[in-house]
Amino acid sequence: MTDIDATFAAADAADETATLTPGQVFRRRMFGHTGFLIGAGLIALIALVAIFAPLLAPHDPFAQSLSTRMLPPAWVDGGTWDHIFGTDQNGRDYLSRLIYGTRVSITIGIGAATIGLLIGVTLGVLAGYFGGWVDHGISFLLTAQLALPGLLLAMALVFIIGPSIWVVIGIVGVLHWTYYLVVTRSATQRIRNLDFVAAAAASGANPRQIIWHEILPNLFSSIIVIFTFELGIAILAESSLSFLGVGIQPPTPSWGLMIAEGKQAMFYRPWLVILPGVCLFLLVIGANLMGDGLRDITSPEGRNE
Repeated sequence: MTDIDATFAAADAADETATLTPGQVFRRRMFGHTGFLIGAGLIALIALVAIFAPLLAPHDPFAQSLSTRMLPPAWVDGGTWDHIFGTDQNGRDYLSRLIYGTRVSITIGIGAATIGLLIGVTLGVLAGYFGGWVDHGISFLLTAQLALPGLLLAMALVFIIGPSIWVVIGIVGVLHWTYYLVVTRSATQRIRNLDFVAAAAASGANPRQIIWHEILPNLFSSIIVIFTFELGIAILAESSLSFLGVGIQPPTPSWGLMIAEGKQAMFYRPWLVILPGVCLFLLVIGANLMGDGLRDITSPEGRNE
């Protein structure tokens, strides 16, 4: 193809894109972004496993049997197809615990990311819109939060309050709002100076109405992208706390807890660590790929490489 032909082809593609509606452009970018499709597919698959866990699990994840403890997976000598992924040190079916572990990870990830969203977006919009002493005060909170060691602080708080799934959700969420604040603050500072915000203020809209109807709708795509990244971060934080013994407590199936329980036998029964580790990797990489894809899809230039 000559340079002239390439120029005409690019012009034709630009004209075709210009005739499409915003929804059609979004769908074209979405279905043309391989990373987003892979990430969304992984998240959808894991979500379906969590929803239909009682139907998919072959055994009760809490049922113990000392006569069948530490069975290897079915493809290893000594394994049985009745326990495809083997059993743990208490004789509980490992596949069933992995399946039910999806519920714990997704619940904590969504819950903690939502709490962080509410805190960070609220503070970020207030700091960006009002500025002045409001901005200075919130910036001080941000600096103080970033100066604290997050994992150590979470461990201390869980230890003081007492470990439970709701305590872990609350503490992880309260400690993971800084990304929301930084992004929404800078975006709000830019949006508040645009003409449509000035027009809304001139028509008599108060600050609350301007924030709800003019600023937040324009922050929606950025918030969704941050939410997907924070979902993965929250899941890793929960797994770290459970691995260290201050997160989800036995016998609740949690992938981080399963890794902690299997680490003592990892050299001669490595599947006890590898299987929950792979599940954790797939969930986090799926959330990150989906977030990265959403960032590209919603960007003005629509990057899809």
